Amino acid sequence: MTVDKYATRRYDIQGEEAIDVEVLEAIPFQYPESGTEIAYETDEFTFVCPWTGLPDFARLVIRYVPNSLLVELKSLKYYLTSYRNVGILQEHAVNRVLENLVQLLKPVSMVVEAEYRERGGLKTRATARYDSATVKEAPDES
Repeated sequence: MTVDKYATRRYDIQGEEAIDVEVLEAIPFQYPESGTEIAYETDEFTFVCPWTGLPDFARLVIRYVPNSLLVELKSLKYYLTSYRNVGILQEHAVNRVLENLVQLLKPVSMVVEAEYRERGGLKTRATARYDSATVKEAPDES
């Protein structure tokens, strides 16, 4: 009988509550009607598999058309770094980044795309989108 020595091996994994949303800061954008598209890119976005604790590495691109706010870059770097030991699925990570940045900035539109390094013969790309023009307002309950 062969014992799988990897079956019980795990690394410490933090929960999604470790994602540091509080560090994010917004700064004023002086050209709200300009249609300017902003793009931030990094090859250093990393988090861990929620089941094994093994790292996932991605090239992350955040593109958005701001309304009246920009994300302050140092705060964005700290925010993205806070994912480092968080156990989260690849498909969920891009949606979480999008959700947090849309809540902070309320942009005209935003796209968050991650291209993950190949693992187990599979390469994954996940894209999450937001467009304020297609978001329905909550009904007024007055």
